[in-house]
Amino acid sequence: MSALALVRQGRRHRRLRRGLVVTILSVATVAAFIASLCLGEQMYSPSQVVDALRGQVGPASFIIGDLRLPRTIAGLLCGAAFGLVGALFQALLRNTLASPDVIGITAGANTAAVAGIIVLGWSGLQLTCLAVAGAIVTAGIVVGLARHDTSGGERLILMGIATGAMATAGTMWLMVRADPNDAAGAARWLAGNLAVASADQSATLAVVLVIGLPVLLANSRHLGTMDVGDDLATGLGVHVERTRALLMIVGVIVLACATAVAGPIAFVSLMCGPIAFRLCGPGDAPLMASALTGSVLVLVCDFVGANLMSHTYPVGLVTGILGGVYLLIVMARQSRKESA
Repeated sequence: MSALALVRQGRRHRRLRRGLVVTILSVATVAAFIASLCLGEQMYSPSQVVDALRGQVGPASFIIGDLRLPRTIAGLLCGAAFGLVGALFQALLRNTLASPDVIGITAGANTAAVAGIIVLGWSGLQLTCLAVAGAIVTAGIVVGLARHDTSGGERLILMGIATGAMATAGTMWLMVRADPNDAAGAARWLAGNLAVASADQSATLAVVLVIGLPVLLANSRHLGTMDVGDDLATGLGVHVERTRALLMIVGVIVLACATAVAGPIAFVSLMCGPIAFRLCGPGDAPLMASALTGSVLVLVCDFVGANLMSHTYPVGLVTGILGGVYLLIVMARQSRKESA
């Protein structure tokens, strides 16, 4: 068999594997969505759920239609957004630790949104726009400080951690000086809580995902080319700076809109990319698989926090525990590699 035939066979095998992974994750997402509607303190059959979704008045209509459905839709959309953007930034910066919640972009969106909640009394679309502005400004600061990074993204990560710490300090200052009622509302949001999601914010996020996802998927093929270096990628016909700027701007907007819906759901962006990459194998950044992984992760963790623990906890607490364990494992593996 010729070398060209082997290359084609390898590409076909990778496409089939990725297609199978996306199909399985899609089924898992649908299953998690249905389970979130059916299961809980009060159990309902799928037929009761369908009747409630069709608008028929019954014992399940309020709990499913007014309580569980908005929360489940928010979890589905937020998980997809966080997973998508996490894999995007990790591929762009060629570092598995370079997720938005690590490099400070999420913290910038948090500070802007908390200022909107506490100082301006904003909510809904206004809060979403403010979170987008905060995330874009923070991303610009981080990229500007690490513009000449030649360390494989390590300088950018350190600058992002420092910028995120400053933004978090600003958030805490706002919380301390706020009215107790406003501070309590902001604290519920900062915990990463799907219960605070509003319908208009979820609708805005859905529109942003419908527009942004095709843009990111269409340009994701350039990420593999950019992995070999900017100079070689330019020689292969990729407009590196333009492509990187487009992907980062769209990614930051998607991230900020998701953050505005339910707050910063901890570590989802960090975990989903590596999980999807391990499932899909080598090749282009697995953005679609990572988005589906995020949806499944958020829906499952929200169900665990709401129904399987001693008290009702926000989804951000459960993902934070998982993310902390994941981060320790990653750091331990890197330490072993360096000492080997």
